[in-house]
Amino acid sequence: MKKSILLLLIFTGFIVNSFAQKIAKREQIDLQTSQLYKDSRPWTRWWWFASVIEKPAILDNLQWLKNNGFGGAEIAWVYPLNRMQKDTIHYTPRQEWLSPEWTEMVTFTKQSTDSMGLGCDFTFGSLWPFGDMKVPFSEASMKMKDPNWCQEISRTWDYPKKGYVIDHLSRKAFFNYAERTGNGLKPAIKGSLSGLFCDSWEVETKFLTTSGFEADFSKKYGYSLSDYSDSLYSRNEPYRQVRYDYMKLLSNYVIEEFYKPFTQKSHELGAYSRVQCSGAPCDIISSYATVDVPESEALLYEPSFSNIVASAAGLSGKKVVTSETFTCLYGWPSDHHSQEQTADLKLLADALFANGVNHIIWHGKPFNPAGVDTVKFYASVHVGKSGSLAQEIPAFNRYMETVSSQMKKGVTYSDVAVYMPTEDSWIAGELPVEKQLIWAWGAYEQRSTYLPEELKAWRPLWINGDFLRKATLKNGRLYVGDVSFSSLYVDVKYMDIESLQRVTELAAEGFPVCLKQIPSEPGFHKPNPEYGLLISKLQKRGNVKYAWYAMAAIKPLISGTEKFDYWCRSTEDGLTIFFANPKSQHLTFPLGYGQSLNNKMENFDVKIQYQGKKIPVKLAFSPYQSLILKIDKNGKVTFIDISFIPKTPVYQPRIKKDRELWEVERSKN
Repeated sequence: MKKSILLLLIFTGFIVNSFAQKIAKREQIDLQTSQLYKDSRPWTRWWWFASVIEKPAILDNLQWLKNNGFGGAEIAWVYPLNRMQKDTIHYTPRQEWLSPEWTEMVTFTKQSTDSMGLGCDFTFGSLWPFGDMKVPFSEASMKMKDPNWCQEISRTWDYPKKGYVIDHLSRKAFFNYAERTGNGLKPAIKGSLSGLFCDSWEVETKFLTTSGFEADFSKKYGYSLSDYSDSLYSRNEPYRQVRYDYMKLLSNYVIEEFYKPFTQKSHELGAYSRVQCSGAPCDIISSYATVDVPESEALLYEPSFSNIVASAAGLSGKKVVTSETFTCLYGWPSDHHSQEQTADLKLLADALFANGVNHIIWHGKPFNPAGVDTVKFYASVHVGKSGSLAQEIPAFNRYMETVSSQMKKGVTYSDVAVYMPTEDSWIAGELPVEKQLIWAWGAYEQRSTYLPEELKAWRPLWINGDFLRKATLKNGRLYVGDVSFSSLYVDVKYMDIESLQRVTELAAEGFPVCLKQIPSEPGFHKPNPEYGLLISKLQKRGNVKYAWYAMAAIKPLISGTEKFDYWCRSTEDGLTIFFANPKSQHLTFPLGYGQSLNNKMENFDVKIQYQGKKIPVKLAFSPYQSLILKIDKNGKVTFIDISFIPKTPVYQPRIKKDRELWEVERSKN
């Protein structure tokens, strides 16, 4: 083993040196035309625990990934292993964070992935959220009414040292942090195109503020936030309306001061941005639209959440939708670790494909010394040669590569736009306790926001006010980004006046609108007389209906879809449709161990509306199998072989506890 690693090291070093000589200074990248991922092989998150990283181990890990059908790795730097024992006394030797020695190992890794035909992305920091030991108190995350508080960060490469989380509402704080982090990564970003990754929002969100925020609030809304901040999360009035005003301004800060600067900095470094905006206190569609590669997450977020991410991608013209996949599959923190069953993973992957994801990122692979596979990461399925999945990983990866490649062709099919209930979620505030998780309390996250069941046959997409205003109406269709729509579906309790104005304008131009209920104006200072006039104008339009069945002219894409989920891509040649096995529908956290167990053949007769024709198709779902079909412009249907038969899973019913570790304790009253 040592001899083979030495030979590989020498060989790779030769190729890397030759390759490096050919690398010129990268010019400005056109991210609209660049191929961000050279192929559709799944990637994996690659956990680097703080330790002395050695080149033979880097090569050994990468060679295993290549041999098992992975297309690349996203390096995620975390704490040393002794943190799991809460050991703050014994120091684990390591290359110091962002030191020249650390940069050398990271750069060697990138050069090695290039020589092996793999990709390499980098988490833009150590652990999450962004922060380090050098963030000054003045640039740390802060709360209202507590000037002495800021959020600490400790589970990093520098453990047991503690630092601060950066103020995510201040581009100054971000750029100061990004300068030192970017300098450490610069040499590694050379070569093939890499992404810089930002994980889901884990900044403490309640009462979040920044310098000048309350002054901006008073200027924008004409009253003082501090008069109401003690009860900002009350379910009573007027606090619900004050909270809406607060969330609207907060959303603008998050997007303008953090997400946009992150993508800007990524481009300055010659990289693209790959981001999970999940959990952020902002307009979720607008935030996802600011990044180059929007990323979803499962199973801590249900697969249906990916509809939002994929909608944002289509609205903003982004081609790839990734997902951090298989996280905490059977529960938190690590149920059935290293005993995962491939059939269960396929169940989840298929659900994600049917909700708009087209590139899988495994979660994930721990960095291991050369020749061994003993290091584990608690919250992920185990990617390595010693886990229960090892034998099936190559074939499973080939399956996901095949599906991903098909679901990247063309653009997302679109016809019906559904208005996102952002205003409703901001006013709702806290979720009911039974829906909360110890890491998720707010309706603003949109974890439980679902597309209307009555629209399933139309394969709808979400839209928000920003993109309604950006869209152009031409020949009866609404165009924005890579998608277009024949109608708009609105079913919200609240809608801000800017969005209502745009809906009224579209209706006045003859665009069909289904208005399921009459919305009210959100916010503390109201009523605005203009709001009522806009509602009155809207109600007088003959093309505004109050029930979906009244929109008879809008024909469904597929009839008979009640029992399964699907996703459709429109290409120059026709349509490509992925149908997930019915068992993949309505998946929630946590997955049952062996939930995928299936011995039933299921057949469905559907009709696909395309090019003015109703095309009858029989869908035959074998156990564990999903389907892809293509329809050309003449209506010819062709099924693509995507068969992959996993080992038959073993089912073990979950023993329900009075309170799971991830559940919020309920009041005994």
